[in-house]
Amino acid sequence: MRSTAAAGSALLMTLPIAAQYPGQVKPNQQTMRAIAVLEWSGDEEHPKASRLVPVALYDGDHLEDAGIYLARPAPLALSTEVEYELKDNGKTTGLFVVSTAGQEQGSWVGFGAWKPLPKPKAAAAPKIDNGKDEWGNDADNKPVLHRKHHDDKDASSDKSSSDDTNSNAPVDPDRPTLHKKTSSNDSDSASSSTPTDPDRPTLHKKTSDKSSDDDSASNGASNGSGQVDPDRPKLKKKADKPSQAGRPMDDEGHVESVNTLSDPDRPKLSRGKPAEQGGKVLPTLMGLPADMHQVVAVSDAKNRPEHVWSYSWANPADEGNMKAAMEDLARGALGIIQPAPLEAPKAKTPNMRTTSTARRKVAAPAAPPVPVPLLDEQFRVFELAYGSGATMVLSARTNGEGAKQKFVTLICQPNIYGKVTVVFKSVTDAAHLDDTPRMRLVDAVDVMADNRGELLFELRGATQRQFALYRVLRGQATRLFATGPGSIVQGADDDTAVPHS
Repeated sequence: MRSTAAAGSALLMTLPIAAQYPGQVKPNQQTMRAIAVLEWSGDEEHPKASRLVPVALYDGDHLEDAGIYLARPAPLALSTEVEYELKDNGKTTGLFVVSTAGQEQGSWVGFGAWKPLPKPKAAAAPKIDNGKDEWGNDADNKPVLHRKHHDDKDASSDKSSSDDTNSNAPVDPDRPTLHKKTSSNDSDSASSSTPTDPDRPTLHKKTSDKSSDDDSASNGASNGSGQVDPDRPKLKKKADKPSQAGRPMDDEGHVESVNTLSDPDRPKLSRGKPAEQGGKVLPTLMGLPADMHQVVAVSDAKNRPEHVWSYSWANPADEGNMKAAMEDLARGALGIIQPAPLEAPKAKTPNMRTTSTARRKVAAPAAPPVPVPLLDEQFRVFELAYGSGATMVLSARTNGEGAKQKFVTLICQPNIYGKVTVVFKSVTDAAHLDDTPRMRLVDAVDVMADNRGELLFELRGATQRQFALYRVLRGQATRLFATGPGSIVQGADDDTAVPHS
């Protein structure tokens, strides 16, 4: 009995250990993908200043705040030499390489250099196979013998010489023979053939007698009669002064070789224009200037195909009708009162003397009122997934100061009847931006690399700002992620979200 109980207790002890092993463990294949916003002022081709604001980082499972993720001290998304692709409606327009990072108003931003897209290599022209080799012969496996090409003159001389040597005719002893010119001295041949004139002057080469020159220089030049002038001044070389340890005296200047110095931090001077160290870093963009532009930047460890978010209307007139309908909804949200239509002038009461033709005249209809214009209006249409419908975003504002200046942002989709349906609405004024920020659309971006686009908004308050990602699915707009503290975003979602109707 004891042995049976001991065996049962041992089996019970092993059961929890076996239950903890789930089977074969596979590592999680994570995909690092960073989303940022590049901001610059001035012209796009020649920006005055720029900065890269990190937004989100997708590690394969969760979305993390790219501004603080693995900050040591700069975050991982702003590491040196990290390359971002600049996206415009899903299409890559350029590159941005991070060179350095710093903090602005408590947030990390990156600085670097713009780079154009690398040009694709031109395809090599196909080689035409005409069955000929490089010498113009048929390209087969048979060996081909080629004659050595010569000039016409050499060929004729070779031919004549070969004919003379190979002919079987008897040799003529009286035939003159041509001989090549021997390399003999012309002067010797001329002297042997021409008689020597004893009165002819003879030219002699100047002998380089160094000792005679030195003697003449040291003893003085001779006069016309060959005698040395003792009163002629003499030039003497400067005698070398004694040196100490191989160096001149202290009263003489000397230069030491720079290459012999062992200081590695000694600055080195070089001629010419100095080479640029790394890419060009643009100045810091401070604050939120009026001419600031924004574009989405994506950095991915893998090369992925482009996904353009443009939507193609079946009827081109539908886009104008949808925009007009959303503008009416925006005016209603902003409290803009449309002017009443002008009344048509009343027709005069006909008397008995008027003819029947005059009685048939009807007053002309009144002209429709001119709609109140919306300031800073922005209208975009996206296809956020393959085969999905249109997703429209409209933002605008009114003129004024304080509570009189209002801002509106609408996210709408057409229903099955072709009418505009509001899936998200945000309305605020300049006096309450810290409670409900102004929503500014940046662009659509694929955050999770799943071929589905999210809408990236900038939430700008009076003293702070954030970035938020919204996913539009099944007639609803859901916030997926927001940077920084969530108080400003929570207020926007709680107050302005509109349920699907």
